[in-house]
Amino acid sequence: MANEKVDVVIVGAGASGSVFAAVLAKAGKKVVILEQGPDWQLTDLISSDFWGRRIKPASGPFLLEGKNPFGYVYQAGWGVGGAALHYFANFPRLLPNDFKIKSEHGRALDWPISYQDVAPYYDKVAQDVGVSGDAKAEEVWRPAGAPYPMPPMKTFRHGEVWLKGCEAAGIRLVPAAVGMNSTDYKGRPACIYDGWCHVGCPTGALSNPLVTYLGDAKKAGAEVRAQSTVTRVLSNAQGNKVTGVEYYDAKKERQVQEASVVVLAAWSAQNPRLMLNSATDKHPKGLANSSGLLGKYMMAHFSSGTWAMFDEDIQNYMGTTGAQFMSYDRYGKTSQKGAFGSSFIVAGSALKTSDLGGFANARLDLFGPDLAAFMKRAARGLTRIGAFGEELPNVENRIEAASDKDEFGMPLAKIIHSFDQDAVALWNANFEEGLKIAKATGAKDVWSARGNMPTIHLMGGTIMGTNAGDSVTNSYGQAHEIPNLYVAGPGIFTTAGASNPTYTILALSLRGAEQLAGQWSTVAG
Repeated sequence: MANEKVDVVIVGAGASGSVFAAVLAKAGKKVVILEQGPDWQLTDLISSDFWGRRIKPASGPFLLEGKNPFGYVYQAGWGVGGAALHYFANFPRLLPNDFKIKSEHGRALDWPISYQDVAPYYDKVAQDVGVSGDAKAEEVWRPAGAPYPMPPMKTFRHGEVWLKGCEAAGIRLVPAAVGMNSTDYKGRPACIYDGWCHVGCPTGALSNPLVTYLGDAKKAGAEVRAQSTVTRVLSNAQGNKVTGVEYYDAKKERQVQEASVVVLAAWSAQNPRLMLNSATDKHPKGLANSSGLLGKYMMAHFSSGTWAMFDEDIQNYMGTTGAQFMSYDRYGKTSQKGAFGSSFIVAGSALKTSDLGGFANARLDLFGPDLAAFMKRAARGLTRIGAFGEELPNVENRIEAASDKDEFGMPLAKIIHSFDQDAVALWNANFEEGLKIAKATGAKDVWSARGNMPTIHLMGGTIMGTNAGDSVTNSYGQAHEIPNLYVAGPGIFTTAGASNPTYTILALSLRGAEQLAGQWSTVAG
């Protein structure tokens, strides 16, 4: 069934899609957002690891291959709000050295833009969604910008104990920038520090899309259609314009939504999958893929975590899942000897019993009475520090269509991913330094949280660049070959950096959405 044509159809109601929806709806455009999962409300969010799993992936699976298969369950989202319903809301920035690694080191790729191009949008996003932190303190590592609208969050003992250890290692810690309310902000309450951010915040203190850009988009008239699974982007006979999308509604009936502009704002693995499945005789390798780079250069972060156990109550049940403190002192691309790439350090995350980062999983070698005894101590005395590491872009890390199909007849996709020697060396160097820091805290026991090398935050696959020969989109997320097709989210990152990506996702989305609104008549035709 064909629906009435709209100005723009946005695929995905997560962080990036919400920004595009808000900007375009406020500009007077008729906006429809299609979201595969349920239409969550704040009242659906429950502070429980068990119930929190409802807002994590439940769609068609991705097939995972390579030496380090990408584990995506905790990094993606299911339903309106996307992964930003249950994220840590750490809001660090990329730094100037992230944008020109090839120019400065002869490695990886250069972005087609600089830090200075993105910086004004970091400042705008902070005002839009509410960021707590100390911008002045961060400026030992980055150019000066506007102050954050709220002061830093409260700190607790399980974060403060790391100050001594980091000082001994010559590492400066500053208050973490987070997308959370340290004070009341724009009608949303301050955080109550109960540490359940990773399963969704029902109070609105966490800046998830429901209470920020998506809420603004709805107020401006944008329509959200939940349980709508997009399977193809449709294009004209000439192959130079997209005309809308094919999707299946909640009744699993095929629908067509025509639009003047299409914005793909699904997960970083899903956008290439959709574009590959939208191949035509004019785009035989997938939409906007004359470069052959669609689905290529998939990147992940990895974390080297270190645990420390204290005999005292260090309040680890209080605070936020996001960090209390952060540091860029190991962010130079060559700062860890023998390992290339940046590291971003975070300390002081509230701990729960199980699931992601829970203390039940902190000693995988213990069972039965030994585990029970450990957990009794850990419930009050355990804390951790972590270093996120940067994976460099590798063309072999990729998305490919698979032969198996989902319930709508759309081919599943493979995520093929392996870390290279640089990443492994950086991972190991960060473990080594983490133990030195932990021992200097005076903790009773310290150990590395070493297991399989983790894959965190999926980026790449639709990278930005200067032309259709070296990339999929331009710096606004606009497809080089199809001007009325935009791609949003971390898929357009040219390199990964080491810091959490959400703040940069929002800033780049705001930049792209404002460019689209400003050039609407040219783009939409």
